[in-house]
Amino acid sequence: MAWWFIFIAGLFEVAWPFALKWSVKFSRWSPLIVALVTSIPVMYLLAEAVKRLPAATVYAAFVGIGVAGTAIIGMAVFGESTNAGRICSLVLLLAGLIGLKLFSGTIE
Repeated sequence: MAWWFIFIAGLFEVAWPFALKWSVKFSRWSPLIVALVTSIPVMYLLAEAVKRLPAATVYAAFVGIGVAGTAIIGMAVFGESTNAGRICSLVLLLAGLIGLKLFSGTIE
């Protein structure tokens, strides 16, 4: 269940960078409000996850999901660079997340 908390928190994490991008240097308030509102469930979900997994594992997985999701959406939606180096880096990041899942113990 802790990994689901991390995954869902990671999805919320992906929302706020784009909301900040759409706020156009804080000149539009609705995206800024979205950024703030999406950060609230992240805190709850991560707090639940660290009850069951080591904090470093939770944080690394959360940030990895956020980075990968933001990069993928940036490439697909905003036409950001899709060069081989970025793709290979995302694959390595995914491999690291899988490794964390496989080799992380739970907190009893």
